[in-house]
Amino acid sequence: MPEHRELEPDPAPGAVPDASEPSLARLAEQAAACNPWCCGAGATAVPLSGLSGTRGAAAAFSAAPLRTAVTHPDLAPLVTVQWETGEGPVPAVLETGRPAVSEDLLYDERWPRYRARALEAGVRSSTTLPFRREDLLVTLTVHGFRPGRLVDPARGVTALLGDLATSEIVRGIEQRRLRAEIDQLGTALRARPVVDQACGIVMHVLGCDADTAFGLLRTMSQRTNRKLSELAAALVGSRGRGAEAEIVRLAGSRPAGPRERPRSRP
Repeated sequence: MPEHRELEPDPAPGAVPDASEPSLARLAEQAAACNPWCCGAGATAVPLSGLSGTRGAAAAFSAAPLRTAVTHPDLAPLVTVQWETGEGPVPAVLETGRPAVSEDLLYDERWPRYRARALEAGVRSSTTLPFRREDLLVTLTVHGFRPGRLVDPARGVTALLGDLATSEIVRGIEQRRLRAEIDQLGTALRARPVVDQACGIVMHVLGCDADTAFGLLRTMSQRTNRKLSELAAALVGSRGRGAEAEIVRLAGSRPAGPRERPRSRP
């Protein structure tokens, strides 16, 4: 099995989750294995959140952290130069949504800096295919040492592999999102009893209803930059002692809620 190398520049917002990288590596390896005239392959994943079409996708490619896999280390600079300059077959297919084919890079003048790096690596031909699902665009590039068309951009095993791999990556991203939501829900459920107790303390201090007490706790959480569950736990742990003045002060700066009437301290 060909070796693969994954590139990961400095983290930045909008990254594709790490779960995509094993799928990209498998896609590149399988594409190289099923093309006898191919000397190697590379795959990239680019987030397209907020883009209705492909316009602006090349800029998104250069702005986002690079998620890619290549079957040979010598192919890594070919991806890097495209990411750094916005020039090459990957930015081209991201911008147009159509395959980019170069049957002989020796005479192809579309991407000078990519072309120079490819010829240094001994690459003479390449075909890059795009696959989009929802807010994700995956590209698959196969390279050849000899001139000529490597794959059929519309049909064949390579196109099928890319289509299946893209669907797998999207499913993985969705599963991670759902797991994160489940974890957040579990945390909220575990924190509910202590939040209810803290609301009870606020209700006792102010003589207000539960909704008003909860709203005030949220205000305290935001102003102190503490999680609501942590604030509630501290309030319950101290039984409200030392917090009465702050509760009354915040209550006085908010619109009065139903039955809200601060209790006089004994």
